[in-house]
Amino acid sequence: MLTFISPIPIGGPNVKCSKNSNPLRILSAHDFPDFLPKQIDKIKDLYARKMASRIERIPVNFSKGCVMSSCVKPKEQKEANPVVLLHGFDSTCLEWRYTLPLLEEAGLETWAVDVLGWGFSDLGRLPSCDVASKRDHLYQLWSTYIKRPMVLVGPSLGSAVAIDFSVHYPEAVDRLVLIDASVYAEGTGNLAKLPKALAYAAVYLLKSIPLRLYAASLFFNGLPLSTCIDWTNIGRLHCLLPWWEDATVNFMISGGYNVIDQIKYVKHKTLIIWGEDDQIIDYKLGVRLYCELQNATLRQIPKCGHIPHVQNPDVVSRLIVEFVQSDRSERPKPDSVSTISVPVITSTCTSRHVAHPICGNRTS
Repeated sequence: MLTFISPIPIGGPNVKCSKNSNPLRILSAHDFPDFLPKQIDKIKDLYARKMASRIERIPVNFSKGCVMSSCVKPKEQKEANPVVLLHGFDSTCLEWRYTLPLLEEAGLETWAVDVLGWGFSDLGRLPSCDVASKRDHLYQLWSTYIKRPMVLVGPSLGSAVAIDFSVHYPEAVDRLVLIDASVYAEGTGNLAKLPKALAYAAVYLLKSIPLRLYAASLFFNGLPLSTCIDWTNIGRLHCLLPWWEDATVNFMISGGYNVIDQIKYVKHKTLIIWGEDDQIIDYKLGVRLYCELQNATLRQIPKCGHIPHVQNPDVVSRLIVEFVQSDRSERPKPDSVSTISVPVITSTCTSRHVAHPICGNRTS
């Protein structure tokens, strides 16, 4: 099913807590774990500060050794399968600062996990950060701490992480949520062939504030400059850890993610969420992904860019909750309104026996 979701104003700093939520208080430097860069105290975003105070490191033993791995653990364990939030390329669990609290308020057991090589894990004894190592690390974290099939949520390159993981370890996954998925790139391409000196130069540029500011302007539409600067500082906070450059170069020269040939093997029920105004990845690739997956639903959010869970957390959280609860006995009747109380329009591409103009698949 391909549907369109009416827009809700940009969430960001203006996202609202429910009346049952604890009000956000101003956190001091003493409230943050000591392994975070000290620049965390300069972040103004209260939701980022609150989530940063919840980040902890847990030991994960995998093929490359033991890594104290950063994550945000759920406040309580539920009977239903947990939601596990990944992040995009060269990012951290702080991507979920607005959406994770909303998922928790909806009653979902929610983890936010840093992918090996990014985030705030302790990589002092640098392990390999290639795709196989990232996959093994996530599996060992899951098998040690989570131990139940999970709703695995991957935004941007995190969608490639999720697809790769679900194909190799289908028993660990209940269903998938892919957000503005970056799954059709052929790895890191020519960057994998760079001499190490040039690779480090490229990574140094990747950390630079001007480049990150420019990226933020592409990710988000109409963002005030002060917010753009603060979000840029949040997005590059992990780059200040001493091993970040080595880990990023390691991933770059390893070849990165190429999951194009794995998509057809995904068996899990999948929700695809796409920002209509994504300036990074063409929406046609979202439709292609929808056509190539065996059991997928595509929901589009108008007036939203590449990172909907930051820009429109209310919509994203409600879509995830609706998707997670869709098979439960208490789900609404077929003719009732969905948990998102906004108009939903079915695209003509899902009409019976009509071939989709992009991928040619027929729907019924």
